[in-house]
Amino acid sequence: MKKSLLLVLALLLAVGGFAQDEQKQEKKKAKKEKVYNEKGEIIKQGWNIGPLPVLGFDSDLGFQYGACVDIFNFGDGTRYPRYFYKFNVEVSRYTKGSGVFRFYADMPYLVKDTKLFFDLTYNYSKKFEFFGFNGFEASGFDPYAELVDTKSGYHFIKRNTLRFVGSMQRPLRFLPNLNWVAGLAYYNVKTDRINLEGYEDQVTLYENYVDAGIIKENEKEGGNIAQLRLGLNYDSRDHNSDPSKGIYAEYTLTGSSDFIDGNGYNSLMQTFMWRHYIPLYKDKLTFAYRLGVQHKIAGNTPWYMINNINMPFFQKMYTEGLGGVVTMRGVNRNGVLGDGFVLGNAEVRWHFLDFQFINQNWQLAFCPFFDAGMVIQPFREKELQEAEIEGVELYSGNKEGIHTSAGAGLKIIMNRNMILGVDAGRALDSRDRDGKAVKIFVGFNYIF
Repeated sequence: MKKSLLLVLALLLAVGGFAQDEQKQEKKKAKKEKVYNEKGEIIKQGWNIGPLPVLGFDSDLGFQYGACVDIFNFGDGTRYPRYFYKFNVEVSRYTKGSGVFRFYADMPYLVKDTKLFFDLTYNYSKKFEFFGFNGFEASGFDPYAELVDTKSGYHFIKRNTLRFVGSMQRPLRFLPNLNWVAGLAYYNVKTDRINLEGYEDQVTLYENYVDAGIIKENEKEGGNIAQLRLGLNYDSRDHNSDPSKGIYAEYTLTGSSDFIDGNGYNSLMQTFMWRHYIPLYKDKLTFAYRLGVQHKIAGNTPWYMINNINMPFFQKMYTEGLGGVVTMRGVNRNGVLGDGFVLGNAEVRWHFLDFQFINQNWQLAFCPFFDAGMVIQPFREKELQEAEIEGVELYSGNKEGIHTSAGAGLKIIMNRNMILGVDAGRALDSRDRDGKAVKIFVGFNYIF
């Protein structure tokens, strides 16, 4: 697997080298004669490369280091700020062993009337959050939380994931902006108890779920899932990365099968996402909101896949929830897990500064937000309620309710496509179940 990923990376670097040469030629042309649109922006043409370092720190995982690059092709510039196609590569790791390798391609105009999307990601995490099933129904009990000089690993597992997603979109002629979508996806997930130094003698929630039979023997170490996705979407946005007006709505049917493992985890899910972008003042001030629901129609889902949100196209690397940077910023990541959920996000996007630098168009945006969601279809609720382990509380006795968070973000936007942002959010529930600290997220793109 690592050899394959390194081969992909080598090919991309070769493409990047070729793209840089072409970009140099484009820059030479641009210096001679820049072309501007009615907003005073430089109309980008040809290749545009945006490399960035990846830096971070985690007290358990160590320093994070690596690189990320967005490679755009704007063609002859007639569609700017829309790109003809885009590649993204990220390679980063922590000094104590966790990291991510990712390549994705978004190609809306490479083939006539066909949008193509590919994502290949390998993520290995030695400290991945697990807070149980069904939101507030799961106990927040942590036997190590109050111990002096002890780092608690009770709510963490080890998880490695290989993901491939390939999707295509083509228009339906009888209604403008309406498209049909088809795609395939494959997930290989490996799970185990946390095995970082300092946690060796701690029993984890994951182990308690296995001992109680809530997590079954044939799924406790993960498995393989293949998916077929079919759906429709409607897209009237003025731009796909940083829209200021329009609607994007998608309905997806996802059939999942573990035919590779043969454990009987086959299911049919439906996912509906509605995004609306309402201009409040020109393209400088936008109210954006997203409403979503995912629901299991039939079958059985393995525990390691219930946090997956089944979308044919996505902007963020993680497509999991509820909780965390892609769904509810400030609520514990993967803190609200069930067979089905509802989700709501609302934010105001204020582009307060526009400028040009190094022959690129830049914007700064301030974005206060409010996020909410809850489980509407419990996962193995009966097993959770009846589980008994002496001295351990697994079922809280509470009913599931709405989880909420709020905060604000700052975005740096280059050419209306490459978006680097910092979001700070906090859970609003007075209980500790969703987390009580302000959480900081640094990453690329809006969450919707």
